[in-house]
Amino acid sequence: MKPRSLYGWAARVLMGAAVAAALLLSASTGAFAQARRPGSGEASGSREENGRVRADDYRVTVARLKYGGGGDWYADPSSLPNFLDEFERRTGIPTASMEKVIEAGDPELSSFPFLYMTGHGNVAFSSTELDRLRSHLLAGGFLYADDNYGMDESFRKAVSLLFPGRELSLVPFDHPLYSCFYKLEGPPKIHEHDGKRPEGWGIFDGARLMLFYTYESDVGDGLEDPDVHGDPPAKRELAVRMAVNVFYYAMTR
Repeated sequence: MKPRSLYGWAARVLMGAAVAAALLLSASTGAFAQARRPGSGEASGSREENGRVRADDYRVTVARLKYGGGGDWYADPSSLPNFLDEFERRTGIPTASMEKVIEAGDPELSSFPFLYMTGHGNVAFSSTELDRLRSHLLAGGFLYADDNYGMDESFRKAVSLLFPGRELSLVPFDHPLYSCFYKLEGPPKIHEHDGKRPEGWGIFDGARLMLFYTYESDVGDGLEDPDVHGDPPAKRELAVRMAVNVFYYAMTR
């Protein structure tokens, strides 16, 4: 399957949003009257009985990238469902209620233009996974990686294998990613960890940012349920704004 262009994806996003809005604004009875968010344990994008299509079939989502090496790719389990709710509420773009989980070597990778990864430990990809992920990103896909504290060294090594000859570089504060929806002054500092300043690193294909990496920031923790880390509302708001900007930038560029 040929990887999809991000520009084509943006057009599909807007079309899907229009379709979903039309469905949700239709009469409360009829074929789509029971469209709703999945309940606990129910997969996003599933269908109602009798073949009726759920609204989630027309919604955009985030694909969580599952990687090898032993790191906890599944960290911050409540972060993405919370983020998807906030993204829809703030932008008006209909989103699915749960993330998808996909491996870099999956043939369906190209169906998910926006990939997210996080974790504390080791990150590793096979050569086949690196090849498929590289092709996906060069064809218009986007990867957002958020260090949950502890994956920096192995992630940088993985990036050097993913794009040999290209180096991670600091994304300047005047880059559109920091102003496309909210005006930000760079990545937020959600947790102190080593006390270093938060940084946003990227890999570019020409002028296009195709990989964004937040370091010493811990955006994912800030997106979790409030009682998980006890972060104050102001910190959690900064995390949401950063995540909204990254997703919005990827969808509209």
